[in-house]
Amino acid sequence: MKDTSSTIRVGIIGVGNMGSAHARTLLSGTIPGAELVAVCDIREMMRDWVSEKLSPAIAFWSNAEDMLSSGTVDAVILATPHYDHARQAALAFAKGIHVLVEKPAGVYTRQVREMNEAAAASGSVFSIMYNQRTNPLYIKLKDLIASGELGEIRRLNWIITNWYRSQSYYDSGGWRATWSGEGGGVLINQCPHQLDLLQWTTGMMPTRIRAFCQFGKYRNIEVEDDVTAYAEYENGATAVFITTTGEYPGSNRFEITGDQGKIVIENDTLTFWRLRESETSFNQHYTGKFGHPECWKCEIPIEGIETGHPGIIRNWIESIQHGTPLIAPGEEGIRGLSLSNAMYLSTWLDDWVELPVSEEQFEHELEQRKQQSSVAKSQLSTDQLPADLSTTYK
Repeated sequence: MKDTSSTIRVGIIGVGNMGSAHARTLLSGTIPGAELVAVCDIREMMRDWVSEKLSPAIAFWSNAEDMLSSGTVDAVILATPHYDHARQAALAFAKGIHVLVEKPAGVYTRQVREMNEAAAASGSVFSIMYNQRTNPLYIKLKDLIASGELGEIRRLNWIITNWYRSQSYYDSGGWRATWSGEGGGVLINQCPHQLDLLQWTTGMMPTRIRAFCQFGKYRNIEVEDDVTAYAEYENGATAVFITTTGEYPGSNRFEITGDQGKIVIENDTLTFWRLRESETSFNQHYTGKFGHPECWKCEIPIEGIETGHPGIIRNWIESIQHGTPLIAPGEEGIRGLSLSNAMYLSTWLDDWVELPVSEEQFEHELEQRKQQSSVAKSQLSTDQLPADLSTTYK
């Protein structure tokens, strides 16, 4: 649904670390065609903060449904706790309001599937804050794979352990690293971008996953802070995904092997070890003992700059106004979430899990852990405010 009006009136729900950053982006004037007109936060104490730190001209609401029903906003950015995303998005879609949701899209796939159905029925423009899709490294990787330069994918390995978080980080908000507050740990908080990129750059989803999540291994938390997962794909390819918040220094190395060579992304560099002849072809005719295909090490030039969060917001506004294709369609948020859901369920059941994940089984297992969670629901909105800004939201 295009809106060709000169200005899109934007509201933000959740004025925490990310919500306030998005507010400042909109106020900076760097997003043509968008105006921040309202914010919503359940904490009445944030009214003065918004007036003083952002602008006294911005309307403040303490109830999201009231703001969405007011007729004063055309589009909203959701920067609230993970469990709230689907419900608030559905409210917006019912009013014909465009939505940009922070990652992850939700905590479990059923709520995100229902959110996607509501988006499709509304005709509203729905995007998700997958800002890493604006990174030229991953854009080039996606292009190389889609164009066939790498050949058929055989193996994926991603070690992403540069998420170091201290105990004081987890202690900064009672909702952090709890099943009832966040719905998980490193997979649901730090890794949604990487889980999205695994499927976005390759165009593949695994058929089954075997994962080993370790809960509170390095910190006094109830959710996972260390994960090793193994996945299998329909074409025979495999993947290993390793992540943690308890190691320092960490690594960020994404390695993709195909029939035509190997690509490695590390230290902001994309290196392509390109075979002159495919491995399959070489193997068919080679008759020696220890030979191998001729291989060229190519430092692939990367053009463009990463536009990050502002780039996703700008693209969303342009899609609303002009029908510009979305960089990160909101409906695609369910894919990365399917991977993390499968990793959790595999660990809980101590077994392989096939994709798509059983929604009922996952929710049953999650609910058991929520009931045992160390933080009660009544505590989730009463965290102590830091000197400048609450971390209750994002």
